[in-house]
Amino acid sequence: MIISSISQGLLYGILGLGIYLTFRILNFPDLTTEGSFPLGGAVVVTLLNLGWHPLVATLFAVLAGCLAGLVSGLLYTKGKIPTILAGILVMTSLNSIMLMIMGRANLGLLEITTIQDFLPFETSYNLLLLSLLAVIVVIGFLILFLNTRLGQAYIATGDNRDMAKSFGISTDKMEVMGLVVSNGIIALSGALISQQDGYADVSKGLGIIVIGLAGIIVGEVIYASELTFLERLITIVIGAIGYQFLITAVIALGFNTNYLKLFSAIVLAICLMVPVLKDKIIKGAKVTR
Repeated sequence: MIISSISQGLLYGILGLGIYLTFRILNFPDLTTEGSFPLGGAVVVTLLNLGWHPLVATLFAVLAGCLAGLVSGLLYTKGKIPTILAGILVMTSLNSIMLMIMGRANLGLLEITTIQDFLPFETSYNLLLLSLLAVIVVIGFLILFLNTRLGQAYIATGDNRDMAKSFGISTDKMEVMGLVVSNGIIALSGALISQQDGYADVSKGLGIIVIGLAGIIVGEVIYASELTFLERLITIVIGAIGYQFLITAVIALGFNTNYLKLFSAIVLAICLMVPVLKDKIIKGAKVTR
């Protein structure tokens, strides 16, 4: 159970890393997440059923997520549709696209080789190793990407859009690029989790943004704010693992699993309120002195 929780937490950490690119760097929540996450699973499971190599199928799942992010980005930047509404439109349309891809609401992987089957250990350890490798690859990619001139222009766009424009940065292109990369990473998480679970379902994305945000917020609450970029990415993954352990504990205590989404929302709300409550306590202590 511990190994399973860690491997699941690592994969949800990848989801958190994808959401971080838009939620923290660009400062807006992208609801495309709830469509691109199950889309990654739908694409990879369908291609595996058609006999594709798991690695190639996973890469195509990432590309599908990138396309979803591209559409959302174009609606936002060129169509001037508010980002939340653009995400809702894409998320809603992806539901029908997934039904077209799979031909049904859910599709399983019965006796089909998945990406973790290529690793040499027992199933549980293969899942853990694959999850760890995937996290290392994604974090390595983000570090390399955001330290390029293009990546710095992207960060500048999130810091101050008007100032970035004054330096000649095409902020529209940066925002579209961010949504493309973000949703590609989110689709990767969805593809790997679907292979681990053994099935894809169009409803898998329901409330998934809350789980991704929980990893980000829990990590920020646990650790100090003065962190390097690498350390901040690692805290997101640690936060996702911690959140997954909370979920496992809730299930072990016999709570009804139908209420897990409610529990996720409550945990996220509490974590979001912690900094505010901490400030009030500190201010109250200063006043009493």
